[in-house]
Amino acid sequence: MMNPPPRILATPAADALMARLEAMHGPLMFHQSGGCCDGSAPMCYPAGEFRVGGQDVLLGHVGTRGDIPVWIGAAQFDYWRHTQVTIDVVPGRGAGFSLEGPEGMRFIVRSRVFTDEEADALEAAGPPQTGA
Repeated sequence: MMNPPPRILATPAADALMARLEAMHGPLMFHQSGGCCDGSAPMCYPAGEFRVGGQDVLLGHVGTRGDIPVWIGAAQFDYWRHTQVTIDVVPGRGAGFSLEGPEGMRFIVRSRVFTDEEADALEAAGPPQTGA
């Protein structure tokens, strides 16, 4: 059986913006909720500024050092559990509290459905870590 694939990735452009934001704000974290509008975008915060709940699921870590945690609400994870999520960045400004807004950029997500073999490997690896 293959090793489970990462549930979360980031593009080089997103990693570069994360590095710039880390230089300004210190350690970072992301939370992906299932809200409408910008609530469905990945929100970047200083680490610890967003309180992770017991139902939140850790998708994994991104960034050039692989140390920025990405959390997702449990209800949203139920919808996305079969997809690999990639954080990307595009020009523009979201309407949320995410740190990249003043930089004239906004984080977005792109996704793809896991193959059957990848889904089986993730299932065999057991449930992901939660904020509990």
